[in-house]
Amino acid sequence: MIDLPSVDEVVEPRHLADWLLSHGRSWVTTEEAAELLGIPVEHVSPTLARWRRAGHLFSPTRGAYVPIPPEYRNWGVVPAINFVDQMMRHLDHPYYVGLLSAAEFHGFAHQRPQVFQIVTPARLRDRAFGRVRLNFITVADISTRPTVTRNTPTGTLRISTPEATLLDLVSMPRRGAGLSNVATIAGEMLEEDALDLAELAVVAEQYPAAVVQRTGFLLEHVAGIVDVEVDLVGLRAVALQRITRTRLRPSGPAGPLDERWNVIVNTQIEPDL
Repeated sequence: MIDLPSVDEVVEPRHLADWLLSHGRSWVTTEEAAELLGIPVEHVSPTLARWRRAGHLFSPTRGAYVPIPPEYRNWGVVPAINFVDQMMRHLDHPYYVGLLSAAEFHGFAHQRPQVFQIVTPARLRDRAFGRVRLNFITVADISTRPTVTRNTPTGTLRISTPEATLLDLVSMPRRGAGLSNVATIAGEMLEEDALDLAELAVVAEQYPAAVVQRTGFLLEHVAGIVDVEVDLVGLRAVALQRITRTRLRPSGPAGPLDERWNVIVNTQIEPDL
């Protein structure tokens, strides 16, 4: 429960955002706002409508509000990292920040992703709040996928590890701006020694073998470009659990076979390395 002011200090709607910020609050539920304002819950939304339009508050999901600091009021929203964790907790859905958004956190993104990518078992619609766009990727079970916790200006955020990030990108290349961009990220991870290849093999057990085959092929391909030696024995052991050939681009045409990874190389990979 929120720490409330005394009875004589009921917060005025125009001061709610600043009151929350001054008390270290970056999130407030509708029920808490009703207590702070001294009004019924059903009156909160119409009471705060003016201050939402003025850029003092925004509501990322039903039943909750985020106060906007003065430096972001011309946006009418705060950066996604400032509220995604609170929002997903409020919705009671497990999640992690993944794909290109995770790659950016780990320092491997040539350009800022156009959307903030969130992996969750829940089926949620994408959301847009001005310049902040949330893209939800539904994955049935994320409970065993490894994550790291990073501090943000308002709390913490769960982010896929570099190993899980790479496997996710290979499994969903369109969400990673294409295989060539995924290969670029893989090459930069190798250059910076950011991948634990033994851990990669362990995490790969959770992914379809075809994804592991493509990942192994891409890593060996970019390792030659960036002149880094890689030990992919563990990853190859996982890949060889499946003896079926797989296409590098699943919907692409036929092409030459890479026998080491049993991958049909049916598209040209042009990493920016």
